[in-house]
Amino acid sequence: MTNTTRTLFFALAALTLPALSGCSQNEDDLAAFVAETLKKPGKPIPPIPQLKPYVPFSYSAFDARDPFSVPEYVEEKVDNGIRPDSNRSKEPLEAFPLDGMGMMGIIQRNNRPEALVSAPDGTIHTVVVGNYLGQNFGKITSIQETKIDLIEILPDGNGGWMEQPATITMKDSGTQGKKP
Repeated sequence: MTNTTRTLFFALAALTLPALSGCSQNEDDLAAFVAETLKKPGKPIPPIPQLKPYVPFSYSAFDARDPFSVPEYVEEKVDNGIRPDSNRSKEPLEAFPLDGMGMMGIIQRNNRPEALVSAPDGTIHTVVVGNYLGQNFGKITSIQETKIDLIEILPDGNGGWMEQPATITMKDSGTQGKKP
């Protein structure tokens, strides 16, 4: 070793020895804290919670109907004579839902009222009693100054059909296409 490295080594040793000796000087406070803590009585440990005994479930619906299968009873279809006319050609306003249409006004032509109906695509159509509106085979039964009355033919849920009244009111009233 050269003199400079030897001198540097002794200088570093002289600086680190006081720092290392400082680590062991303040242990008295720590020892006093540990001794004081050990003198205090410990808190009691709470008892282990009691487990409820297992009670097995007894499934008793083996002989009941499977909820995912078709029921064994089926209501008989009642043919009440109501059904949509599948032989006639569809009219333009049957492509739109009834609640998207609104009555814009009424005109008289040859002493017969004709209603102006706005479709959801923005076009205005004239309709008379007997025309069809909406997607549920709705047939116009009467045209009045503020509303158009019609009868819709809807499935009844049992394979048959039923009639239901509906109304289209003036567009500015905000209640167009409502069912009574």
